[in-house]
Amino acid sequence: MNVGTPIFFERSENYNDFTDQKKGVRFISTTYGNYIHGSWVDSESGNLFASTNPANTEEVLGHFQDSTVSDTQKAIDAAESAFPSWSAQSAIHRADILYRLIPLLAEEKNRLATIITNEVGKTFIAAQKEVEASIQALKHFSGAANRLAGETVPANDPATFTYTVQEPLGAVGVITPFNFPLGIGIYKIAPAMLAGNTVVYKPPNDTALIAVELVKLFDRAGMPAGVLNMVTGAGEVVGKEMGGNHKLKAISFTGSTAVGMELGRAVHARGGKMQAEMGGKNATIILEDADLEAAIDGIILSGMFNNGQSCTGTSRVIVPKNMTQEVTERLVQKANSLRIGNGFEDVDNGAVANEKQLNTYLHFIESAKRDGAVIECGGRRLTDHGRDQGYFVAPTVISGVTSAMEVAQEEIFGPVVAVIEVDSFDEAIDVANDVRFGLSSAIYTKDLYKAHTFVRRIQTGVTHVNVPSNHYENQLPFGGKKNSSIGPREQGSTALDFWLETKAVYLRP
Repeated sequence: MNVGTPIFFERSENYNDFTDQKKGVRFISTTYGNYIHGSWVDSESGNLFASTNPANTEEVLGHFQDSTVSDTQKAIDAAESAFPSWSAQSAIHRADILYRLIPLLAEEKNRLATIITNEVGKTFIAAQKEVEASIQALKHFSGAANRLAGETVPANDPATFTYTVQEPLGAVGVITPFNFPLGIGIYKIAPAMLAGNTVVYKPPNDTALIAVELVKLFDRAGMPAGVLNMVTGAGEVVGKEMGGNHKLKAISFTGSTAVGMELGRAVHARGGKMQAEMGGKNATIILEDADLEAAIDGIILSGMFNNGQSCTGTSRVIVPKNMTQEVTERLVQKANSLRIGNGFEDVDNGAVANEKQLNTYLHFIESAKRDGAVIECGGRRLTDHGRDQGYFVAPTVISGVTSAMEVAQEEIFGPVVAVIEVDSFDEAIDVANDVRFGLSSAIYTKDLYKAHTFVRRIQTGVTHVNVPSNHYENQLPFGGKKNSSIGPREQGSTALDFWLETKAVYLRP
């Protein structure tokens, strides 16, 4: 992906073969079980929930287990019982399973992308890109087996040999979000397993079907029973039990800040480890010397791609007063040109993922109006041209926004960008930092001094100079500051840190 080129303007060579949602995958109302100790099993509750297509809510994609505390405990027990044998395997052997997943994902790319589009609402092209990014992540993780290394340290006594070893934690929990259901599942499960841990996996109800398919692929790759277990159901039941169960030595969570903080308190209260990637209110600053076309393209890509349902997407655009009108007009022109519809059609954005996201989007539009901001474009649900059965929304640009407004402070997770004008470079950085989140940020400028000053002063865990705020690469760490993250970073050289603990050894012959 070239910097500044919106991903939704690209087309793959297989695009025309898979733009009909009746091709590739046929959705019949199938019931899917939990996956515990290598078997697909029903919940003790006997209750099910449905996953529906957000582009057509009358289409049921499948029925899934509405699991109980007891179901969750069975999955945890299965992971705990599988840990001794799995952790005793060499790291190279564990990496082989991840390596064998790579051709399976490549072989199934279009089928998996079709499921993602039907479950999440994103475009088929974006779903293909998610599968491709997942493959790249597996290449990175499967090559990391030789990095599970300790160190030798000189001892005070020459007769003593001192060194450290890295050891897995035990049974662990993984809780993932809906926006990148395949990718984030792999980003968490793969390093946890490579480190020698066994996993209990809770996917979001909105994307339970792609989670089922991911588990099936792990099974095809030769994963032993109990190493990966999956339980579907309500977060307040399954997630709460995972957070409070002392048998799970660690939890890795991606989702809202409110849920992540509550889960973190429960995990820490029992002495467990917690990693959380949570909310963001990411800012892009445009300075007067910026390549304005690249800046606008970067904001559209990061703020409106995937309907703004990206934790690193731009939702605030901070500009000097003398640029506000031009920046706003250009954003409006680009936003109005985006095509919204079924993700299998020739569109730029599909539906938002669920009714909650739709209502959140509408809430913040009304909040901005009440606070005196101006809706320059969008700001409404789209129900014409056959879109009445889905959760379609218009890309939205809001001007006249100040830092005190709710729309400038809280995560929307929708295709909404708020334009905030400032008097100086210093004020731009202060405004960018004036939120409780600190995940990602970007600046567009040709001034290296200001670029370095921005990098030094911005309070985010990920930052960009002349690069869209949602850009990431697997070889770099990922995580935020303030209320955006808890615990060690994911991905990159730090990806394994959370899943290991260090043992110090003193050896005297």
